[in-house]
Formats: sequence, structure tokens, C-alpha cells
Amino acid sequence: MNNDTIVLIGMDTHKETTTIAYSLDGRKDEPNYFGEIKTTKPAFQKLVRHFQSKYPKAEFYFVYEAGPCGYWVYRLLTSLGHNCYVVAPSLIPKKPGKRVKNDKRDALMLTQLLKNGDVQPIYVPEPEDEAIRDLSRARENAMHDVNDAKYQLKAMLLRNNIRYAATANWSKKHLRWLTRLVLPHPCQQIVLTEMLQTVSERIARLKRLDNELTHQVKSWRYYPVVKAIQAMRGVRLLVAVGVIAELGDLTRFDHPRKLMSYVGLTPTEHSSGPHRKFGGITKCGNTRARRMLVEGAHSYRFTANVSSELKLRQEDLSKTIIGIAWQAQLRLCRRYQRLMSRGKNRKLVIAAIAREMVAYIWAISREVVLRPVDVGSRLSRVPA
Repeated sequence: MNNDTIVLIGMDTHKETTTIAYSLDGRKDEPNYFGEIKTTKPAFQKLVRHFQSKYPKAEFYFVYEAGPCGYWVYRLLTSLGHNCYVVAPSLIPKKPGKRVKNDKRDALMLTQLLKNGDVQPIYVPEPEDEAIRDLSRARENAMHDVNDAKYQLKAMLLRNNIRYAATANWSKKHLRWLTRLVLPHPCQQIVLTEMLQTVSERIARLKRLDNELTHQVKSWRYYPVVKAIQAMRGVRLLVAVGVIAELGDLTRFDHPRKLMSYVGLTPTEHSSGPHRKFGGITKCGNTRARRMLVEGAHSYRFTANVSSELKLRQEDLSKTIIGIAWQAQLRLCRRYQRLMSRGKNRKLVIAAIAREMVAYIWAISREVVLRPVDVGSRLSRVPA
């Protein structure tokens, strides 16, 4: 094979500039430093034209680290017909003896790792999937903002020894009581009025995002999967959308254990010879998806049953999906009670339930038939 048939290009991307290094596959030479370009579309297009003119018959492979700049570089290069890989910074091997780090060395290192086949590309979502994920995250941020505003208001009342006699906080009765409060100082009354206005505005924003998310998800290509996994206990619309938006196409995992490991719910292990020692979960992968699964796992502490709300979510679903959801509920409820009776820590039990939950979600997703253009992962293999 001609050494010039494949060109490997490593990029260390930043907000303003991108450092470039390249190497020819098949040669034993060290990667070459190309220089810096601006992190703009015209600059990357010019870079591609330069390498195409220098190596007209070559096939190009680009690689860069995932970061705050997102995936627009990946989408630009793939739209031009070239191969591009995005790698997670945590999965890049680093030598402990190297104490000097700069953009040039990072670009050269990425090029060498791609040349050696030591990079593990991550899953890059489609623009539509990323948009739904942004909307889901915005809804969650709005919920946190509402809670923060409520905590600040209650903290101010506590400092002034003002207590609500009833128990239903933030009900209509409680809100009417708040509007009738008169604080001893005019400045405090201004603060109370502004805090009440902030709570009202943030609640209205949360409702708007809830409505938009409910509307937009129905036209999403993964909506059949979102609807199907709601057949499980502890997986309502917000959890279902969040998990699928964060993890993407679950069918790209050929075994549920790989998905468990990807989410970071598998235990750590330090074993040597006949000695085996397991620790806490790895907590690698997507933090938000793992947190949602853990929240849903709390619902399995009760006895298995099908509530009216769950039965409503299971309407129009196949018997196979409903059977998987019922099998999951029977197993996970029994497992929770069994582990708790053995004296296990509650957090450990919840993590174990969440780990098996994602396996049943994987099984349900494989039963859902998507449109042909939607099936499959966009990841390709790194050249050998």
C-alpha cells in the first residue's frame, strides 16, 4: 500500500485557535507540526483544501478532543466527505513522566495515537438529537432555578422567625399567605416582593419548557423508544426523554453490560491473582443519565403492581414490551427487598437496581422498530 494513501490529522481545538499536526499512515516518521489556524468554518475548509492539493489521492482522517466547542467541527469535516473522530479527554492515555503540556504537543500526541490505533471515538449525536437534549437540559436547569428561588425565600423568612403553620408548602393557600405577609422593615418588604416575583417567573418558565418538551418530543425520531420505555416503573416522560437524549441509540451496544459500563453503574474492581476486591460504581460516562436512572430506581422499593398511571402509559404498546416491563418490575422489587433484608446499604441497593434498570431499557429499545434511516450508529472504525 502506498504510504500517501492515508493522512492522519490531529487537532487541538480551542475557542479562538486550533493547533494542527499530521502524519502519513504506514511510515515510521514522527508526526509533523503544521501550525495554528482560526477555529472557524472558512479556516477548516482552507485546511482541507491544502491537504487535498498536497495529497490529491489520499484519504483523510481527523481527530480532536471533545470539549465546550461541541461537534460542529466533526459535522463540517464529515459533510466534506472525510473521516473524523471525537475522543473523550478522560480516555486518552497519558504517560506519567510527561510534565510539559501545550497545544503543539497535544496535537502531535493525538496524531500519534490515531496512527497507533489507540483512540476510542465517542458517539456523536445527530443535530436533532442534540437539540432535544439541549431542551431537556434547559428544562432541568429551570427546575433547579425554581428550587433555588424557593430556598432563598424560605431562608429569609426563617431568619425573621416567620413560620407557616400549615404543611402544604407552595400550594395556592401557601402562596396567598406569602402575599399577605408584612415584614417589619420596608427594605425587607421589597426583598420579599422581588423574591415572590422571581418564584412566579421561574415557575412560569418551567411550565413553558414542560409544554415545549412534551410537544417537540412527539416529532422526534426516538419518540417510539421514549414512549416504549415509559412502560417501566419509575420511567416517566422526563426521565425517558433525558435518558435517551443523553445516551442516544441504545442498539449500538450489542450487550447490556456494555451499556451498564458506559453509564458508570458497574462496580470498580481491584483484583490480583486469587484475591478479588470490588468497590463503588465507576461513575464514568454520562452523569445526567446515571442520576435519572438512580432517581427512577427508588420507585422499586414498593411492592410490584400496575397503577392506573402506569397502565395509561402502557396503552398502544406491544405485549412484548409490556411483558418486559412487568418482568423488570417483579425482579427489581424482589431484588430490592432481598438486598435490604441482607443488611446492604440503601445507596448500594439503589445503584444495583439502577444498573439492572438500564439493562431492561436496552431490551425494550431493541423491540422498537425505528425508521430505516434512523437505525445504526454513525461511528466507524479507526483505520488499522
